[in-house]
Amino acid sequence: MPELLTAAAMRAVETAAIESGRVTGLELMERAGRGVVAAVFATWPELARTSHRAVVLAGPGNNGGDGFVIARLLREWGWEVEVLLFGDPGRLPPDAGANCRRWRELGPLRGAEGPPADLPADLPADLIVDALFGTGLSRPIADPALSAWFRLMNRARDAGGEGSGAVRSVAVDIPSGLCADSGRVLGGGAENGAGAGAGCAGAPRVMLTVSFHAAKAGHYLADGPAHCGRLVVSDIGIGAWAGAAAAATDRPVRLIGAGDVRPDIAKRPDAHKYTHGHALILAGGPGRGGAARLAARGALRLGAGLVTVGCPHSALTENAARLDAVMLREIGDGEALARILDDGRINALCLGPGLGAERAQELVPVALEHGRATVLDADALAVWGKDPGALFAMLHEDCVLTPHAGEFARLFPDLAERLAAPVRRGPAFSKLDAGRAAAVRAGCAVLFKGPDTVIAAPGADPVLCAAAYEHAAPWLATAGAGDVLAGFIAGLLARGFAPLAAARAAAWLHGAAARRFGPGLIAEDLPETLPVVLRDLAV
Repeated sequence: MPELLTAAAMRAVETAAIESGRVTGLELMERAGRGVVAAVFATWPELARTSHRAVVLAGPGNNGGDGFVIARLLREWGWEVEVLLFGDPGRLPPDAGANCRRWRELGPLRGAEGPPADLPADLPADLIVDALFGTGLSRPIADPALSAWFRLMNRARDAGGEGSGAVRSVAVDIPSGLCADSGRVLGGGAENGAGAGAGCAGAPRVMLTVSFHAAKAGHYLADGPAHCGRLVVSDIGIGAWAGAAAAATDRPVRLIGAGDVRPDIAKRPDAHKYTHGHALILAGGPGRGGAARLAARGALRLGAGLVTVGCPHSALTENAARLDAVMLREIGDGEALARILDDGRINALCLGPGLGAERAQELVPVALEHGRATVLDADALAVWGKDPGALFAMLHEDCVLTPHAGEFARLFPDLAERLAAPVRRGPAFSKLDAGRAAAVRAGCAVLFKGPDTVIAAPGADPVLCAAAYEHAAPWLATAGAGDVLAGFIAGLLARGFAPLAAARAAAWLHGAAARRFGPGLIAEDLPETLPVVLRDLAV
């Protein structure tokens, strides 16, 4: 499970490397610049074949120093390069100042007063390099000239950045103005698409971002993927000091991957169906059973030995016509549910998909009173929006809550407000922070859904399951996909997975199934694609 670094953790690793005496800051800056140029040429091979024109926007710190290295390397490649310094050359940090002087031996340096307030729509440049502020920025950018450059980069990216005359853009470490810890735009509002506030330059949406040593949390959270374009991590040779990151932050962030799922997901060859548990999925009335059936299919595909859908008498015929391997029981009210739960072989429950508010209000307390491993989704969460404390009082440690952003805001309104508030200073309150706080308050695992799904539990470091970059799964934005995810979790709970482990594995498999199927995906395809994903994992 690869670790995503915070800005403070990255500084600690770099500092440890330099203080070891085995590498200097200048050497690291040179390696970073070379990494950016290599990534640019790998992404756009046509730029390496002949000379082109670049504009490097250099900031007042070491990110600007990386920019001077990039400018020098491109000039040595035969490019025409213009460097704009947004800062005082006499006040640059030592390493950045040294590279600034090296650049000035090759080409001119323009100051911040150089760029016009309104740039032409078609800038005569093939590449714009954002080497302004990087991961260390903690305040919004307020500069009209930078706003103009950011607008130009945004227009260029919207145009596609391909073909003759196209303008490409690359950010060094992270697009300037983006919080490296939260992925939120400094000066912007709610995550996932908020623009900059009045007087704030915001952050550019570039085509390529080149980071160093390890990806940062902000590359994957909130607005990060939308602003970073393609993400490349360049090795600058400081892996030997990676342990310094742990001492720099009490908020380690890890990105879940296939390797975290593979060892645990296989079934034992000597087991039988009863070994793998019995999941009960509670359904709603007539015409509302589809969501529960999707969840049930997901639980069965993920390996629960038996799966039963429980519904009112009026919905029995409808569900019987649609179910085969999934069993069916009449569960009309709380008393009926309590009687069925006297059977201890039913060891996992899923309530919420298509359940309806009235049934949720009656059945959720009964289910939680019996202490089974339980997934609460959709209606089982929404019904407590006016009194989330009542729900929290009933929860136990074997529960998993799976809210999307709207449900999260109803259950944890103060945390949602902090995510929506304008970012005045960095590091900003992040979705990871919100997920961690929600899990502590609820006393159980919380899977906070979205392209940047956060999975947290009390006493455990949160993990991120990100559908971004090469793992993007835009086809998951379809009705019923969340119901299948709830079923996946229930299936793993039935098999004996701990709540946090079940949520992590289910979230990754959910995204993997969507990517494996691809365009045209509907929710019904997710359980049917899962066997292929499991075979790919060699389980």
